Amino acid sequence: MGYKGKKIWASFAVHALLIIISLICILPILWMCLISIKPTSESISGFQSIWVAEPTLDNFRKLFDMIPVGLNTFNSVFTTLMGTATSLFFCSLAGFAFAKYKFPGRDFLFYFVIATMLVPPEVGAVPLFVIMKKIGLINSLWSLIVPRIATAVGIFYMHQYISDVPDELIEAARIDGCRDFGIFYRIILPIIKPALASWAAVTLIARWNDFFWPLLYLRKQAKYTLMVTISLLPVSEGLSTPWPVILAGTTLVIIPIIVLYLILQTFQKSGMMAGAVKG
Repeated sequence: MGYKGKKIWASFAVHALLIIISLICILPILWMCLISIKPTSESISGFQSIWVAEPTLDNFRKLFDMIPVGLNTFNSVFTTLMGTATSLFFCSLAGFAFAKYKFPGRDFLFYFVIATMLVPPEVGAVPLFVIMKKIGLINSLWSLIVPRIATAVGIFYMHQYISDVPDELIEAARIDGCRDFGIFYRIILPIIKPALASWAAVTLIARWNDFFWPLLYLRKQAKYTLMVTISLLPVSEGLSTPWPVILAGTTLVIIPIIVLYLILQTFQKSGMMAGAVKG
């Protein structure tokens, strides 16, 4: 067997391995979706559970009767979109300041921000809860937005992109009479669109999947996000656990984020490629 033949077989083996791994990852999601449309009378264990004899949407109807799905979905969408928008604005603004302005203590402050990435966010849960309580944001959707309007990871991410913007562009804008915020809005933001799109994709997915902070700050079901309210579904109904209804709720949470990721992965790739090209 020549070199070309070995290369073809190696490529075939790699692709076969990747397909097997992909199927292993997809199977639990497929099983969950199939169980969510099965009648509660059908078996949900064993390989035969993959076969759905009589598909039904009764599990979703029961789910909507048990919890305020529409209201909780609105809470998730609101906190996800507002959290992403504020993170994009403030992280890019801070990244611009650290990258293009010189002020006393800039390097120390920037490295301090980077150092906070080493600390797990949950470490600050108690102090943050006390602060949110004192300013009256407990049981408010804004408690999921305000504490994270800017993150160390986001600031560092934007700083790396903005550092590559030529200083000559900024100086030329100043000569033309453009003020600082105008430079940020008219010069910086259009240039770093790939970075903004990539960070938006990451932040959208993270905010939608957020569970710990909503569970900590929110106290009423009407304020819960979809992720929290699905996790609090009753695990028993009489003598049996309504797994099809629970998995219907899980499907309702997971499918939108999978679709969102498939749509946004193009922006993530373009953002990474833009960041990899220098000069």
